[in-house]
Amino acid sequence: MIVSLRTPEKIWLEMNREKDSCDAIVSMDDGTVYTALFVTFDYLKRQLHLNQQMTRMMGDMPSVRYAVIDTPHILVDDLSRDTIEDTIDALIAQDVFESHFTLVTEEGEVQTPDSKRATKEVAAVIVQEVLVIEG
Repeated sequence: MIVSLRTPEKIWLEMNREKDSCDAIVSMDDGTVYTALFVTFDYLKRQLHLNQQMTRMMGDMPSVRYAVIDTPHILVDDLSRDTIEDTIDALIAQDVFESHFTLVTEEGEVQTPDSKRATKEVAAVIVQEVLVIEG
């Protein structure tokens, strides 16, 4: 098994207003940048409730609780900096970090429908606008 020798250089975190999810941007020592969303069980419950409310408003549709997870989400017990950093370290140690985070690419790079990539321009905006959680 080949294990990645890259290590996180900087981690930026932005907590959502409901305090049940947190965007993470990770800058590695080789200059690559990745992003993912860390969520709690409360986030999933909120998504179930919101979708049920939507189905109730759609007339003949049955009221149903569901959640669709379409971007990388990492479920954790809490959103403390320690939990998120320890999770990132565990994913790197298990050599699965890249399969759970989205690689941030060069601005304007062509994307394929099945790729998990964001542009550096998007990441730069997120980094500039984030609420950085200090340890």
